[in-house]
Amino acid sequence: MDNNNKKLVTILVPAYNEQDVLHMLYDRLKVIMDNNNSYDFEVLFINDGSKDNTLKIMQDLRTIDKRICYLNLSRNYGKETAMIAGLDYAKGDCVIIIDADLQDPPELIPQMLEYWEEGYDDVYAKRKSRSGESFLKKLTSKLYYKTLQSVTNIQIQKDTGDFRLLDRRCVEALRSIRESQRYTKGLFSWIGYNKKEILFDRDPRAAGKTKWNYGKLIDLSIDGLTSFTTAPLRWSAIMGILTSLAGFIYMLVIIIKTLVFGIDSPGYASQMVVILFLGGIQLIFLGVIGEYLGRTFYETKGRPLYFIERYNEEKETNKNLNNK
Repeated sequence: MDNNNKKLVTILVPAYNEQDVLHMLYDRLKVIMDNNNSYDFEVLFINDGSKDNTLKIMQDLRTIDKRICYLNLSRNYGKETAMIAGLDYAKGDCVIIIDADLQDPPELIPQMLEYWEEGYDDVYAKRKSRSGESFLKKLTSKLYYKTLQSVTNIQIQKDTGDFRLLDRRCVEALRSIRESQRYTKGLFSWIGYNKKEILFDRDPRAAGKTKWNYGKLIDLSIDGLTSFTTAPLRWSAIMGILTSLAGFIYMLVIIIKTLVFGIDSPGYASQMVVILFLGGIQLIFLGVIGEYLGRTFYETKGRPLYFIERYNEEKETNKNLNNK
């Protein structure tokens, strides 16, 4: 095949403090790129404000292999924002998103490209097993996706992360969505297009420590629920109606009891139970409303999603950032 007719494949790698694995990842990606002459490749590393030598390693890799590109964000914005930054700068006819920690095997990339050539727009890797993850994490993940699926009207992909191939039209669709509170796993499903599943066994991290903790996972879960459904607001309204109805019925019981049996002195304990129950319900509902209101507040600001310190060797001025 003539070089001018080759399709360009961008391999997008978000990274935060991943100095221990970048060389290993590059070695495995290099084998795949060198052994596949049907495509041109670029590997686009996104340095998400790392505090270690991650950026330096990216720069060193580019000096020995010009297929390597890197994007240095001005600070740590989080993986969700790092991915949309990478999609903004990716030049490929398709983009393959893969984590730097090698839990997702790069050796699946040729199979993804085969399905892409068959006409699939979104070839995603689904985990058959998840080595290195605790029972509690697996259980909570299963319960979360089951809950999310039950309250949203789109088909959420279970046991599926960010490891996938996206055709250019999927990339452009995702780039057009400039939400500041991003839940990309849901957006992959929301944009639709022709999808294909690949099953694989997920490996433990090759080196280093996970950047996720339960606090961050809870934040991401709340983003998922509030981004794709208003069910919590509906639940609040229904619970409010039921609580009010129960209170009205209890009031009638008290009135009838008083008229029939005379005035009695209600117990302190029962009063406190009712007060605390109603107060707790109100605080929960205010919290739910506050979550949606807070997200509305952030979206109305219209701030750019990120700022770029450097793209390869050139410093960025960040002009027209939201229009890339």
